[in-house]
Amino acid sequence: MSKTALVLRHVQFEDLGHFRPPLEYAGYEVAYSDLTDGNFCRSDPLEPDLMVILGGPVGVYENDIYPFLDREVEFIRARVEAGRPTLGVCLGAQLIAASLGAPVFPSGIKEIGFSKLRISAEGLKGPLRHLDGIEVLHWHGDTYRLPKGAVNLASTDLIEQQAYALGHNILGLQFHPEAETGPTFERWLVGHAAELSAAKIDVPSLRAQGIEHALKLRAASISLLSGWLAGLEEP
Repeated sequence: MSKTALVLRHVQFEDLGHFRPPLEYAGYEVAYSDLTDGNFCRSDPLEPDLMVILGGPVGVYENDIYPFLDREVEFIRARVEAGRPTLGVCLGAQLIAASLGAPVFPSGIKEIGFSKLRISAEGLKGPLRHLDGIEVLHWHGDTYRLPKGAVNLASTDLIEQQAYALGHNILGLQFHPEAETGPTFERWLVGHAAELSAAKIDVPSLRAQGIEHALKLRAASISLLSGWLAGLEEP
């Protein structure tokens, strides 16, 4: 019997990308739940074997503007409090942090582009070691305080909190290892055109960097997720 992976998706072009092949190889049947679904965050949060929460261009603290965020935080809280395997990317990592009572707030910096992580000693002991020396994609303006009981796994010169783990089953990644940065990266560049313009990002340069790093990033991201999945524990 296959395992189930519920994927919470906020915008269509920010999908599983590099993460889908290792999920399927590990025997997971992937099901997206899109923000526009009537059932978004209204099913049983404990039922899926795995939950993946993807990114999006809103802040966790903007719940007055986007009321779905309150429901999503409660949905995730039920999951992580039960110790069920949960992975968050960018906004997803911030939502997990918020569900654990940690504040999420604007960093004052638009960290958009490719750079290497500074992986902590704890991070090097786990699956993040596959990203050591790899130029990963950063695309965020918010950050979070490390949730109580969590371990910081990575940082950059600009932002201290780039990844954290709570035991073996909860992983938050502030950066975007899942993003496919080859030809399909154009979806990101068009979808976030207004943000890129406001941040004065050189789009042709960002596109070229995406192509340059695509193959190494894909291999490292697949190894990262495969390693994490292999280390999951029964709650």
